[in-house]
Amino acid sequence: MEQASFSKHGKDFQEKLVYLIMTERPFCDQIGEVLDVSFLELKYLQVLVSKIYEYKEKYTTHPSLKVLGSIIKSDISSDDEAVREQIADYFTRSLTDVEILRDCEYVKETSLDFCKKQKLKEAMMKSVKLLNNSSFDEISTVINDAIKLGADSNYGYDYKKDFEERYMLKARNPVTTGWDKIDEICKGGLGNGELGVVIAPTGAGKSMVLVHLGAQAIKAGLNVIHYTLELSHTTIGQRYDSCLTGVHLKDLFSLKEQIYEKVKDIDGNVIIKEYPTKSASTSTIRAHLDKLKQQGVPIDMIIVDYGDLLKPVNAPRGNEKRHDLESIYEELRAIAQVCECPVWTASQTNRSGLNAELITMEAISESFNKCFVADFIFSLSRTITDKAKNRGKIFIAKNRNGRDGIPYTISMDTSNIKLEVIESDLEDASQKPDAKKQKEKINQYYKEFKK
Repeated sequence: MEQASFSKHGKDFQEKLVYLIMTERPFCDQIGEVLDVSFLELKYLQVLVSKIYEYKEKYTTHPSLKVLGSIIKSDISSDDEAVREQIADYFTRSLTDVEILRDCEYVKETSLDFCKKQKLKEAMMKSVKLLNNSSFDEISTVINDAIKLGADSNYGYDYKKDFEERYMLKARNPVTTGWDKIDEICKGGLGNGELGVVIAPTGAGKSMVLVHLGAQAIKAGLNVIHYTLELSHTTIGQRYDSCLTGVHLKDLFSLKEQIYEKVKDIDGNVIIKEYPTKSASTSTIRAHLDKLKQQGVPIDMIIVDYGDLLKPVNAPRGNEKRHDLESIYEELRAIAQVCECPVWTASQTNRSGLNAELITMEAISESFNKCFVADFIFSLSRTITDKAKNRGKIFIAKNRNGRDGIPYTISMDTSNIKLEVIESDLEDASQKPDAKKQKEKINQYYKEFKK
């Protein structure tokens, strides 16, 4: 009988599986009940997985990556020098390769299903032999035990067993905003699974800001999926032309050939999908993203222009708009997590934001609860004077990964979608004198003067 293995799934699948065994203690425990290392066709993966489970059995805890590195260097016999080198190479690659994090749920589900079926086959073969002795109770026990193996035993995050997980560096793989000052405070940009929101009044330039963010990803060689629910896909496409090349919107048609020559060699790309206002929901977006995945289209960033114009999914009749919006933003963040990429969207301010010089979260339209869902929020405000001078203000309203509450002056030329952060309107807090210490110094000087 042919030896059962993961060979048909290929090397990439097997390396991802071993990475999950290395880094996810609950999954390692679960699949360990049904996994035979011989299912892995690559020797170096077999040896590494064997060492992991030997360590777990001996010390009753999951090895940290640091310990695994030490085991690879010292605990593999010199007879297997070539295997050791392969393990060391894989171990290093697995900790730096962004792609290894993709499709994790598929790898888990497929590998568990395969291993559980092999255990069930073994139990059935054993049961055939037991039939000769009419051991029906024993047959039932064998089959039932096999069915139970590999069941989800993850009851939650174990504070002690999962100690190492708290200190593992998580790969956010942030996508730059194109603004160094903003990237600095949000650790490189918006990361995988995170939701970013641009807040602005009508006519301030929300859509242009979203195009700017998409263009920065394209310049970085990434693939952007841009959903537009207000403007046509050709209008959005022309804005990308202008933003990527610097050609003014009014000159696009006369310089068409030059624009194509500039954009055709850019490594990144954008797919623009247009839906009529309030005709699409987050379910519509999910379905479209699934189709793209089936076609092998990479999804590195998603832009929804904009979230407030989506149709709520299965909203009860008479439901308040603020509840619908809160649900929409929760679903957008879920899409970011499932697709393992950043999602940017925008939200409109209420009337108080129309002529405000600086917009804070209090001006967010309809549902303040949208702010709780997002990971990064910044507002855009442009008074009549600002527009005349190609200026504006952005305010970092929320930042899970760093400082917030910071206003910046920006240069914003809407004729060619050129947005630049000029300076922070606040001094760095570290440069500000401490009021208490200043008072103490003055008192000390006063006492010395009296003497």
